[in-house]
Amino acid sequence: MPVLQWGRSYNRDTFTGDAVAALLVTLMLIPQSLAYAQLAGLPAEVGLYASVAPLLLYALFGSSRVLAVGPVAVVSLMTAAAVGEHAVPGSANYGAVALTLAFLSGLMLLAMGLLRFGFIANFLSHPVISGFISASGLLIAISQLKSLMGVKAEGHNALELLWALVQQAGQTHGLTLAVGVLTTAFLFWVRQGLKPLLVRWGLRPRPADFIAKAGPVAAIVATTALCWGLGWHEQGLKIVGSVPQGLPPFTLPSFDLALWQQLAVPALLISVVGFVESVSVGQTLAAKRRQRIEPDQELVALGAGNLGAAFSGGFPVTGGFARSVVNFDAGAQTPAAGVFTAFGILLATLFLTPALYYLPQATLAATIIVAVLSLVDLGMLKRTWVYSKADFAAVAATLLATLGLGVETGLIVGVGVSLALYLWRTSRPHIAAVGLVPGTEHFRNVERFNVRTSPALLSLRVDASLYFANARTLEDRINDAVALQPALRHVVLQCSAIGDIDASALESLEAIEHRLRDAGITLHLSEVKGPVMDRLQHTHFLRTMGGRVFLTHYQAVAALSPEVLAEAAGPRT
Repeated sequence: MPVLQWGRSYNRDTFTGDAVAALLVTLMLIPQSLAYAQLAGLPAEVGLYASVAPLLLYALFGSSRVLAVGPVAVVSLMTAAAVGEHAVPGSANYGAVALTLAFLSGLMLLAMGLLRFGFIANFLSHPVISGFISASGLLIAISQLKSLMGVKAEGHNALELLWALVQQAGQTHGLTLAVGVLTTAFLFWVRQGLKPLLVRWGLRPRPADFIAKAGPVAAIVATTALCWGLGWHEQGLKIVGSVPQGLPPFTLPSFDLALWQQLAVPALLISVVGFVESVSVGQTLAAKRRQRIEPDQELVALGAGNLGAAFSGGFPVTGGFARSVVNFDAGAQTPAAGVFTAFGILLATLFLTPALYYLPQATLAATIIVAVLSLVDLGMLKRTWVYSKADFAAVAATLLATLGLGVETGLIVGVGVSLALYLWRTSRPHIAAVGLVPGTEHFRNVERFNVRTSPALLSLRVDASLYFANARTLEDRINDAVALQPALRHVVLQCSAIGDIDASALESLEAIEHRLRDAGITLHLSEVKGPVMDRLQHTHFLRTMGGRVFLTHYQAVAALSPEVLAEAAGPRT
């Protein structure tokens, strides 16, 4: 329990930093929680409930000092997609399924943490995550246009939603559209322009940032007051309506094993995506203060948070990027800031919920749109295209699949494409014929440098570990070289870049050695890494190999083809 570590040194200065950060995050989290609950297809108050117990539990178990846990856009969208397959939004069963999804996600995260599966974060490449989050952001923004227009539009992907919006365009409610568009414009301006304006007016940067971050709260207060005072709800503007007042309820998830089986895959995807997003944010912010987080501990903390959400009327949660950055910038020093934030949310559920009755749904939609569009990074397409066509393929596949097929399918496609591209790349390792750089003991690629070689000696450097998928490539390369070099007598594999040789690759090496021996050619090894050598020493291959194992490649060339060393510097042979 990391709380036992940072709790010992807690003091007045730490409390001040945490309290100020908590106030700012609370102001930011209240509108976000309401909006993300709506995105998940749940009543607004559920967003507040999901922001209390997870924060308290993360403060006990989390290793990040500034991560703010609660509802986030992508996980809310995935929740809506998963729960919508089993219940109708607005029904009592819908909330029960959402609780069960949070419960399963919590169990999976907790189990992965106890089994030390924190390394799974390494298996989702950054291009795939970037493509998935960008596509999810676009999909979320598109899904909220119906609330800005005051129409009904349903669909499981971006194309279906856009077509439904086009068909309903003639039914757009003018007042709703005006409120939604003006609120969206105001929030974009607050995000980009309010702080610089306040600074130019003489306000110090920190108070200016505080006021700018409170922009969504101002939008909620203003539109709610106008709706109440001008009777907009009587003119057809949809409002949140009655929001229950009181503490989060004690709830129980469903223990229907058939439902668990159906929710297993969505719960796993939500767990992995939430964990990767949370760890990425936590590691980035921790590095700025020369701190570190423990991925395995984060799994435990997020698991506890989701279990807490399941038993307090919430839905799946994870660490949020925007509010964690706000928490960091505001001066939070410990997870106690999350505890103070949770108490702020509790006060909101006790005293502020009646004031939300006249809150326009278009305002919440505008809040969601502005928040999620900041997650969209279409520039990643250009950057990956320039640097790596394979990574571009992974980004593009994830982006298109998420928009066209849905969030769960999009993520699975992205991971599948990434793994397929990895296998394709590693099955074609870079194998370079190397020669001696004149005047040195270094060997470089014969196609890039003016080096010395010998027709009787072939030096090959394999720039990858050897395993079942690429062993045949090495066989083919050596067979081609033997056919092209009649004077060849020795083949030396420079193994400096080979970190592992699996059983299939070992069989390939045995086959290569036998073929070379039959052709009157001897196979040698050089610069074999210690762990690889330890395994080879117990094999039949090393005991029967006709050649030698050299400590350095220079020693191999000196022993097998000394004329290369004796030649004067000049063009390679």
